[in-house]
Amino acid sequence: MKSTALIGGMVVLFLFACISIALIGCSASVMDSARIGVAAEPNSMAKREPGAVAPARPDAKRARPPAAPPGGGPSLDEEVWVIAKSGAQQQADDDDAPGSGALVTKIDGQEKHVPVPLKHTEVQANIDGYIASVNVKQQFHNPFSEKIEALYVFPLPQNAAVNEFVMTVGDRKIRGIIRERQEAEKIYREARRQGYVASLMTQERANIFTQRVANIEPGKQIEIDVKYFNTMSYRDGWYEFVFPMVVGPRYNPPSNGDAGIGAVGRDARGQSGQKVEVQYLKPKERSGHDISLTANINAGVAIEAIQCSSHQVEASPIEPAANGKSNRATVQLDRRDRIPNKDFVLRWRVAGDRIKSAFVVHEDKRGKFFSLMLYPPAEIRSLPRQSMEMVFVLDCSGSMNGQPMAQSKAAMQQALQRLKQGDSFQVIRFSSDASQLGPKPLEVNRSSVRRALAYVKTLKGRGGTQMIEGIKASLDFPHDEKRHRVVTFLTDGYIGNERRVLGAVNEKIGNARIFSFGVGSSPNRYLMNRMAKIGRGAVAYLSLRDDAGKVMDDYFNRISHPAMTDLKMDWGGLKVESVYPRLIPDLFVGRPVILTGRFKGEAKGAVTVVGRAGDQDVIEKVQIDVDGKVARNSALAAVWARMQIADLMDQSTFTNEPHNELPNEIKRVALEYGLMSSYTAFLAVDSQTRTDGDHGTTVAIPVPVPEGVRYDTTVQE
Repeated sequence: MKSTALIGGMVVLFLFACISIALIGCSASVMDSARIGVAAEPNSMAKREPGAVAPARPDAKRARPPAAPPGGGPSLDEEVWVIAKSGAQQQADDDDAPGSGALVTKIDGQEKHVPVPLKHTEVQANIDGYIASVNVKQQFHNPFSEKIEALYVFPLPQNAAVNEFVMTVGDRKIRGIIRERQEAEKIYREARRQGYVASLMTQERANIFTQRVANIEPGKQIEIDVKYFNTMSYRDGWYEFVFPMVVGPRYNPPSNGDAGIGAVGRDARGQSGQKVEVQYLKPKERSGHDISLTANINAGVAIEAIQCSSHQVEASPIEPAANGKSNRATVQLDRRDRIPNKDFVLRWRVAGDRIKSAFVVHEDKRGKFFSLMLYPPAEIRSLPRQSMEMVFVLDCSGSMNGQPMAQSKAAMQQALQRLKQGDSFQVIRFSSDASQLGPKPLEVNRSSVRRALAYVKTLKGRGGTQMIEGIKASLDFPHDEKRHRVVTFLTDGYIGNERRVLGAVNEKIGNARIFSFGVGSSPNRYLMNRMAKIGRGAVAYLSLRDDAGKVMDDYFNRISHPAMTDLKMDWGGLKVESVYPRLIPDLFVGRPVILTGRFKGEAKGAVTVVGRAGDQDVIEKVQIDVDGKVARNSALAAVWARMQIADLMDQSTFTNEPHNELPNEIKRVALEYGLMSSYTAFLAVDSQTRTDGDHGTTVAIPVPVPEGVRYDTTVQE
């Protein structure tokens, strides 16, 4: 390959053969020119002195070697180049803030298509038991006449362990490397400045990410492949797979500074005052971006039924068994339902009362990992439930106006009519402030229920989402020790200050339990799940297409059977360590809890679970018998590491004391396991594709407002 002049002098080229090799400095020797190298042998880095320039590949053609296995280092035809320069030459990042750029077509009048750099997203999910391996391919292109940088803010599941990142330019693949976030951002800016095709993926929240692709030339296409693992939820014999497709608009309280997620209209750069912004298309605007999704299910037992209430799908069984049922199925998103404006929610019911493989292990050079499903004993169904102190907290902010509010009110009306004599209740609404039905919980009787139904009927969606006020109102008043307090939140969770809200829940929760209902087509599932986890309760989702009364009936059926609370584990001969979640949630009939950790020695014997149901002690034994017939899943290491990172993030959220060591510990775990986190990022730089001029205009990709959400009440203009 011909040498390339590098204007501006000081440049260092490092070739990384695998993602575990640490970055060697950012300063370099002065060079008037350097030869842009290509991929070398995987172990070549160890033979090169720091600061040395990678050798150029001869022009002679050679056979393409096989690609590296998933999660491994680059193969010989996968290049990873890191380009940096000295701090003295560092330039200000003048126009790379989210939302910059104005190369999109202006719309006036009727619905028209808005050209955007994101052409298509392809999702391929392979689900084995209760663990999913998901590949997300984003196809970026440049529909304009000038070079651009594409910027895309997008969601992934809140428990996704993102561990692979590949950029494809033409017929060449560049496997991304995981680096500390600040380091990766600096390298990306320099590569972009020099005109190299590069991509950077960062994490803004546990479920919100930013993708940048620099120097896309007119008419060219670049693909980004992201791979992650996550666990499925399980309830009453049904598994659930969720793929979020759009980030919902967030309300950021004034005191939240620039730490929120801005929600603005297309081309409304900087109007939210937040560092990260999502641009939304107006109601009559459409982009050409669509999505396809295929889910391959291997349930391990016969699949009884498949449901998808969110989208139109085509489902087909694979290799039917003798009884006509199959352990496997393929589900595809229908071509007529490919606008990415709501969460994709797929559920399937499996045969039998329990999952056959409740204990899964994996072993690699980093150690031994396990995942255990705990089930409550069936006999607790017959125990009478304790009197309840029910606190209903309804989000009445502007983003809930319309269909989400109607669904919430229908669910609330059903809940109020399910209360029993001996219970007490309170109804709290919050938006920019909070108010409640009465100064203290009301005793359940016909008069109080009629009063509450009339109050709920008057509620409307408007104003901001000061969820912290709802937290205080629901948890600050004195608790009746004779009753079991259950706080039920109904909200879309469209807030930007999740950290503060979760900290308040942790501080004030006491002995209460929290049940969170995520309302709408694209609720903030991260917030809903974390609130339920902190509150040792459960989470449910109420979509715009669900029967609100049935969802609330299911909820009351759940709390009518005593939870197995205050769980303690006796691991017997199993030598475990670092088990997550650290605080074991309550167990509910039909809804198991998944514990994931590390262990030493052999996996055998029995685990004893001790807890309480109502006023009775309950003991349950789980046999551990791992042999060649039990599935071994390599995803467990990544899933465990993701849970450890989440636990460390919780520690930094739930305390006011400074924990300067926590960011370093999070980075250590993320780098060791090659995972995304708030402190790490994926980076890919193509050394063979250098374009003319600077990086061009940054074009933020506008997305549709989630289905059922009103644009005029949630988007700042």
